[in-house]
Amino acid sequence: MSGLLTAKTAIGEKDKMPDRNDAYKLMTDHVKNENLRKHMLSVEAAMRFYARKYGQDEELWAMTGLLHDCDYEEYPDLHEHTHVLVGWLREDGYDERIIYAILAHNDLNVATHPRNNLLSKALYACDEVTGMITATALVRPNKSIIGLEVSSVRKKMKTKGFAAGVNRDDLVKGAAELGVDLDEHIAFVIQAMSSIATALGLAGVQETAVLD
Repeated sequence: MSGLLTAKTAIGEKDKMPDRNDAYKLMTDHVKNENLRKHMLSVEAAMRFYARKYGQDEELWAMTGLLHDCDYEEYPDLHEHTHVLVGWLREDGYDERIIYAILAHNDLNVATHPRNNLLSKALYACDEVTGMITATALVRPNKSIIGLEVSSVRKKMKTKGFAAGVNRDDLVKGAAELGVDLDEHIAFVIQAMSSIATALGLAGVQETAVLD
Protein backbone atom coordinates (compact mmCIF):
# COMPACT_ATOMS: atom_id res chain seq x y z
CA MET A 1 0.00 0.00 0.00
CA SER A 2 2.80 2.39 0.91
CA GLY A 3 4.44 1.72 -2.46
CA LEU A 4 1.21 2.64 -4.24
CA LEU A 5 0.92 5.87 -2.24
CA THR A 6 4.51 6.74 -3.04
CA ALA A 7 3.88 6.19 -6.74
CA LYS A 8 0.73 8.33 -6.64
CA THR A 9 2.60 11.06 -4.79
CA ALA A 10 5.40 11.02 -7.36
CA ILE A 11 2.92 11.28 -10.21
CA GLY A 12 1.11 14.10 -8.44
CA GLU A 13 4.34 16.02 -7.92
CA LYS A 14 5.33 15.56 -11.55
CA ASP A 15 1.94 16.78 -12.78
CA LYS A 16 1.84 19.76 -10.42
CA MET A 17 2.33 23.04 -12.22
CA PRO A 18 5.26 25.08 -10.90
CA ASP A 19 4.22 28.12 -8.89
CA ARG A 20 5.80 31.51 -8.24
CA ASN A 21 8.08 30.09 -5.53
CA ASP A 22 9.39 27.49 -8.00
CA ALA A 23 9.92 30.19 -10.62
CA TYR A 24 11.75 32.44 -8.18
CA LYS A 25 14.05 29.59 -7.13
CA LEU A 26 14.83 28.77 -10.76
CA MET A 27 15.64 32.42 -11.40
CA THR A 28 17.91 32.83 -8.38
CA ASP A 29 19.64 29.50 -9.06
CA HIS A 30 20.77 30.76 -12.46
CA VAL A 31 20.97 34.52 -11.96
CA LYS A 32 23.49 35.82 -9.44
CA ASN A 33 23.80 39.38 -10.74
CA GLU A 34 21.67 41.61 -8.50
CA ASN A 35 20.85 44.08 -11.27
CA LEU A 36 19.61 41.32 -13.55
CA ARG A 37 17.52 39.90 -10.72
CA LYS A 38 15.97 43.32 -10.13
CA HIS A 39 15.29 43.65 -13.85
CA MET A 40 13.36 40.40 -13.82
CA LEU A 41 11.43 41.42 -10.73
CA SER A 42 10.59 44.69 -12.49
CA VAL A 43 9.26 42.90 -15.54
CA GLU A 44 7.34 40.52 -13.29
CA ALA A 45 5.62 43.47 -11.60
CA ALA A 46 4.82 45.15 -14.92
CA MET A 47 3.41 41.92 -16.36
CA ARG A 48 1.28 41.37 -13.26
CA PHE A 49 -0.20 44.86 -13.63
CA TYR A 50 -0.89 44.38 -17.34
CA ALA A 51 -2.54 41.01 -16.69
CA ARG A 52 -4.85 42.71 -14.22
CA LYS A 53 -5.54 45.52 -16.71
CA TYR A 54 -6.44 43.08 -19.50
CA GLY A 55 -8.27 40.54 -17.32
CA GLN A 56 -5.69 37.81 -17.96
CA ASP A 57 -4.11 35.11 -15.76
CA GLU A 58 -2.11 37.23 -13.34
CA GLU A 59 0.15 34.47 -12.02
CA LEU A 60 0.96 33.11 -15.46
CA TRP A 61 1.80 36.56 -16.80
CA ALA A 62 3.88 37.40 -13.73
CA MET A 63 5.89 34.18 -13.97
CA THR A 64 6.56 34.91 -17.64
CA GLY A 65 8.14 38.20 -16.63
CA LEU A 66 10.06 36.70 -13.73
CA LEU A 67 11.56 33.93 -15.86
CA HIS A 68 12.16 35.63 -19.21
CA ASP A 69 15.93 36.19 -18.84
CA CYS A 70 16.78 33.23 -16.56
CA ASP A 71 19.48 31.91 -18.87
CA TYR A 72 20.91 35.29 -19.95
CA GLU A 73 23.70 35.49 -17.36
CA GLU A 74 25.03 32.04 -18.31
CA TYR A 75 24.08 32.16 -22.01
CA PRO A 76 24.17 35.79 -23.22
CA ASP A 77 24.59 34.82 -26.88
CA LEU A 78 21.19 35.54 -28.44
CA HIS A 79 21.46 32.35 -30.49
CA GLU A 80 21.37 30.41 -27.19
CA HIS A 81 19.43 32.81 -24.96
CA THR A 82 15.82 31.65 -24.39
CA HIS A 83 16.52 28.27 -26.04
CA VAL A 84 18.51 27.00 -23.05
CA LEU A 85 15.87 28.37 -20.71
CA VAL A 86 13.09 26.64 -22.63
CA GLY A 87 14.80 23.31 -21.98
CA TRP A 88 14.76 24.01 -18.25
CA LEU A 89 11.14 25.13 -18.32
CA ARG A 90 9.89 22.12 -20.26
CA GLU A 91 11.75 19.78 -17.94
CA ASP A 92 10.00 21.39 -14.97
CA GLY A 93 6.55 21.35 -16.59
CA TYR A 94 5.94 25.06 -17.18
CA ASP A 95 2.96 26.17 -19.23
CA GLU A 96 3.66 26.32 -22.98
CA ARG A 97 2.18 29.83 -23.09
CA ILE A 98 5.01 31.03 -20.87
CA ILE A 99 7.55 29.24 -23.05
CA TYR A 100 6.17 30.71 -26.28
CA ALA A 101 6.21 34.28 -24.97
CA ILE A 102 9.78 33.92 -23.70
CA LEU A 103 10.97 32.63 -27.06
CA ALA A 104 9.07 35.42 -28.84
CA HIS A 105 10.76 38.19 -26.83
CA ASN A 106 14.08 37.30 -28.49
CA ASP A 107 13.98 38.92 -31.94
CA LEU A 108 16.13 36.13 -33.39
CA ASN A 109 13.16 33.79 -32.88
CA VAL A 110 10.46 35.86 -34.59
CA ALA A 111 10.37 33.64 -37.69
CA THR A 112 9.32 30.63 -35.61
CA HIS A 113 7.72 32.47 -32.68
CA PRO A 114 6.14 35.72 -33.85
CA ARG A 115 4.62 37.95 -31.20
CA ASN A 116 1.05 37.17 -32.20
CA ASN A 117 -0.70 37.16 -28.83
CA LEU A 118 -1.20 39.59 -25.96
CA LEU A 119 1.14 37.77 -23.56
CA SER A 120 4.14 37.82 -25.90
CA LYS A 121 3.50 41.43 -26.92
CA ALA A 122 3.26 42.53 -23.29
CA LEU A 123 6.51 40.78 -22.34
CA TYR A 124 8.38 42.43 -25.20
CA ALA A 125 6.88 45.82 -24.34
CA CYS A 126 7.80 45.59 -20.64
CA ASP A 127 11.35 44.33 -21.14
CA GLU A 128 13.27 47.42 -22.29
CA VAL A 129 11.14 50.09 -20.63
CA THR A 130 11.92 48.79 -17.13
CA GLY A 131 15.62 49.39 -17.75
CA MET A 132 15.07 52.99 -18.81
CA ILE A 133 12.80 53.67 -15.85
CA THR A 134 15.32 52.16 -13.41
CA ALA A 135 18.21 54.18 -14.83
CA THR A 136 16.19 57.41 -14.71
CA ALA A 137 15.12 56.80 -11.11
CA LEU A 138 18.69 56.13 -10.00
CA VAL A 139 19.98 59.51 -11.24
CA ARG A 140 17.35 61.42 -9.26
CA PRO A 141 18.74 63.08 -6.11
CA ASN A 142 16.67 60.76 -3.90
CA LYS A 143 17.24 57.69 -6.12
CA SER A 144 13.54 56.88 -5.90
CA ILE A 145 11.00 55.68 -8.42
CA ILE A 146 8.20 57.10 -6.28
CA GLY A 147 6.86 60.20 -7.99
CA LEU A 148 9.01 59.71 -11.09
CA GLU A 149 7.50 61.64 -14.00
CA VAL A 150 7.02 60.23 -17.50
CA SER A 151 8.58 63.43 -18.90
CA SER A 152 11.83 62.66 -17.04
CA VAL A 153 12.00 59.20 -18.61
CA ARG A 154 11.25 60.59 -22.08
CA LYS A 155 13.96 63.25 -21.64
CA LYS A 156 16.53 60.62 -20.66
CA MET A 157 15.52 58.49 -23.65
CA LYS A 158 16.71 61.35 -25.86
CA THR A 159 20.01 61.74 -23.98
CA LYS A 160 22.76 60.13 -26.02
CA GLY A 161 24.90 57.76 -23.98
CA PHE A 162 22.48 57.55 -21.06
CA ALA A 163 21.55 53.94 -20.19
CA ALA A 164 23.31 52.86 -23.37
CA GLY A 165 22.28 49.25 -22.82
CA VAL A 166 18.60 50.12 -23.30
CA ASN A 167 17.52 49.80 -26.92
CA ARG A 168 15.32 52.82 -27.61
CA ASP A 169 13.97 51.34 -30.85
CA ASP A 170 12.85 48.18 -29.06
CA LEU A 171 11.28 50.27 -26.32
CA VAL A 172 9.21 52.29 -28.79
CA LYS A 173 8.40 49.24 -30.91
CA GLY A 174 7.25 47.29 -27.87
CA ALA A 175 4.60 49.85 -26.94
CA ALA A 176 3.49 50.09 -30.57
CA GLU A 177 3.13 46.30 -30.90
CA LEU A 178 1.09 46.19 -27.70
CA GLY A 179 -1.06 48.99 -29.04
CA VAL A 180 -0.56 51.40 -26.14
CA ASP A 181 0.52 55.03 -26.13
CA LEU A 182 4.18 55.24 -25.12
CA ASP A 183 3.61 57.81 -22.38
CA GLU A 184 0.76 55.75 -20.94
CA HIS A 185 2.93 52.64 -21.11
CA ILE A 186 5.79 54.33 -19.24
CA ALA A 187 3.38 55.68 -16.61
CA PHE A 188 1.80 52.27 -16.12
CA VAL A 189 5.14 50.50 -15.70
CA ILE A 190 6.33 53.19 -13.27
CA GLN A 191 3.20 52.47 -11.23
CA ALA A 192 3.86 48.72 -11.35
CA MET A 193 7.51 49.04 -10.35
CA SER A 194 6.64 51.53 -7.59
CA SER A 195 4.56 48.78 -5.96
CA ILE A 196 7.78 46.85 -5.26
CA ALA A 197 10.13 49.82 -4.96
CA THR A 198 11.90 48.49 -1.87
CA ALA A 199 12.69 45.13 -3.49
CA LEU A 200 14.08 46.98 -6.50
CA GLY A 201 16.25 49.29 -4.38
CA LEU A 202 14.25 52.25 -5.69
CA ALA A 203 12.39 53.34 -2.57
CA GLY A 204 14.76 56.27 -2.16
CA VAL A 205 17.51 57.30 0.19
CA GLN A 206 16.52 58.66 3.56
CA GLU A 207 18.34 61.63 5.01
CA THR A 208 20.00 60.67 8.27
CA ALA A 209 18.98 62.89 11.15
CA VAL A 210 21.88 64.44 12.99
CA LEU A 211 21.42 64.15 16.73
CA ASP A 212 23.02 66.56 19.17
